[in-house]
Amino acid sequence: MKIMIVEDEPTIREMLGETFEKWGFEVIKLIEFDQIVEAFIHEQPHLILLDINLPSFDGFYWCQQIREISKVPIIFLSSRNTPMDMVMAMNMGGDDFMQKPFYTDVLLAKVNALLRRSYSYIDTKPNVLEHEGVILNLKDWEVRLGEEKIDLTKTEFTILHLLMQQKGTIVSRKKIMRNLWKDESFVDENTLTVNVNRLRKKLAELGKDQFISTKKGEGYIIQ
Repeated sequence: MKIMIVEDEPTIREMLGETFEKWGFEVIKLIEFDQIVEAFIHEQPHLILLDINLPSFDGFYWCQQIREISKVPIIFLSSRNTPMDMVMAMNMGGDDFMQKPFYTDVLLAKVNALLRRSYSYIDTKPNVLEHEGVILNLKDWEVRLGEEKIDLTKTEFTILHLLMQQKGTIVSRKKIMRNLWKDESFVDENTLTVNVNRLRKKLAELGKDQFISTKKGEGYIIQ
């Protein structure tokens, strides 16, 4: 099992890392706190320990962002102990709340119990693909970068999904068209060109006008 620790106090972060590694967990300790969603997507942890007081945005904000794409178990850690903080933690999608200072044995027991409950019936893998900050939501044909979001058509989504799945590899036009036919969306050469251009315009609105490159005579690639 992999645990991601989002804690900006180095002493606590290292202590938690050592504790969970000693018990056989794979541990990811974040030291930068401005791209937590991207780190989550890349690492795909089974559980997150999330401090409330973080630089830039607090833990409530990041929990809400993660809840848009995943049901991964989240335990809030906080030196604050007001009832409102606990209520906020639950309302934002948290699964549990631990007040600092805490006994590591109690936290370990909570983590193990939450993992047992969660993974008996929930698929916690994020329903997204991510590359260079561009996040493609596989559930609702939406692409976003930071706070900006754009809806895609079914054809645009299928094209971007295929290219992001095979990032770093040239995908031929024929392969893209075969995938669209499989999806019951018949397209010819001209229709594909039109849809790729529309997709590029939408990505340009997010500031990613060079996200998809053309390889003349071969196809398209996301590098």
